Order: sequence, then C-alpha cells, then structure tokens
Amino acid sequence: MNESLPVPVMDDTAHRDLARAHALLENPGLAAQLANFVGAPIENLINKRLPASVSTRIDSISRRALQLSLRSALFTLRDARRGRAATGRHKLAVALTGGAGGFFGLPGLALELPVTTTVMLRSIADIARAEGERLDDPETALACLEVLAHGGQSRSDDGTESGYFAVRAAMAQQVNAAARHIAAHGITHKGGPALVTLLSRVAARFSVNVGEKVAAQAVPFVGAVGGATLNTLFISHFQAMARGHFTIRRLERRYGERAVRQAYDALPAA
Repeated sequence: MNESLPVPVMDDTAHRDLARAHALLENPGLAAQLANFVGAPIENLINKRLPASVSTRIDSISRRALQLSLRSALFTLRDARRGRAATGRHKLAVALTGGAGGFFGLPGLALELPVTTTVMLRSIADIARAEGERLDDPETALACLEVLAHGGQSRSDDGTESGYFAVRAAMAQQVNAAARHIAAHGITHKGGPALVTLLSRVAARFSVNVGEKVAAQAVPFVGAVGGATLNTLFISHFQAMARGHFTIRRLERRYGERAVRQAYDALPAA
C-alpha cells in the first residue's frame, strides 16, 4: 500500500540540506584525512594493515570504550544545552586527551580511547539535539552510537555495506531491538543481548577508524607531537558524520523515509 502513496515533494531548502548531508556522509573518510596530515607513511601502514595481534587488541579496546562511553555519555544527555551544537569545546577536550595519550602509543590507547569516545558521543548528541532530536528517547541515544559505525568499513564487510543507507539498513534490526531493550530496562551494567549485539556490530566498524588513528600515531614523531591534531581530525570526522546523519533523520521526520531516500539516491556521487 505504501508504494502506491504519493511521495512528498521536498522544497529547495530541504534539497540543499540533503546535498550537504550527502557530501558529508559519502566523503573519502578518516584514512584520507590522516594521510593528508601524515603523508605517505600512513598510507603504507594502512595498506599493509596492522599486525593481527595489534588489530585484535584494538578491537577489544574499541568494544570496551563503547561500553563505557555509552553509559557515561548517554546517562547525562538530558542535560545538554539548547541552541547550536558546541563542537569547538569537544574538539579541544579530545585534543588534550590525544596530546597526553600520544606519548604512550597502544598501551595509552586503553586509557585515552574511552575518554575520547565519551566526549565524541557527547558532541554527537549535541548535534542530534540541534537537529531536533529528543535526547530522552532511547532511539536517539542509539542513533548517536550508530554514527560511530559510519565512515569505517568492517573487516567482515563484503563491499555492499559501505554506503550510508547500506550501513543503516545493515544495523536497523539491532538498533530497533536495542532501543526496545533500553526503553524497558535502561542501560544496565551488563546490558541485554540486543544491546551487546549492537555494540559488537558498531565496534567492528569503529575499530577500523581507531586502527587508522593508531597507525598514524605509529609514524615516527607523530605519536607524541601530533596526538592532539590526530584526535582533532578523529572527532571532526565523526562530527561531520553526525551532522549528515541527523540532517537525514530530520528530513525523514518531515518528508518520510521514502522521499528522502529517493532524493538522496538521485544526487551525483561525491
């Protein structure tokens, strides 16, 4: 029945907002930004990939960071201030953690990443609030978490889950199930199976971006000297993903998912 309904017509302002969101969400990604900062060494490290033992450790640290940050960041979302998103102070905060963590390499990541991820989730939530989201809604909380899955392709992906809507579709079932769990039980210490499954799915993609950050910090002299800059690039990437993601959700609330998806697919490739 829904297929036969007329598709709402988006106005010019909505089309401009959608085009900006498309440009943000379909950009080259974090690896390209890091390569521009570090140069050829980062490209070589990423292309060769980190040793399996290091990648496994990064996956574990990323999953733990998401678990910690989800509770500490999302418990206080209702306290977010009104008005425009204050992205600058969040960049400053992760720059400080990056400057400190850069001295210690991979061992320091276990301490730095939960703090950095918490700040990023707070910044993502601030952007969500500025786009009209209700921060006391479990679905919004998980949409904030979902942002961390964008812009990084999981090692298990087959190439079909790299686009924005493909990633959303791939995680839709887990997001909906986790939202129902949080609505009924809240974010408990252990979480329910649905929330654990979603965290694992997000962590698999998020850890790819974390691995690229670690690879950049492994370049001689970059770890200590450039930690603050690397973290600024790191959060800037996810702030851009959040702006695109929550712009899309705002337009979907007004025009419906079908109309927004059709208009998005009609835009030229970035």
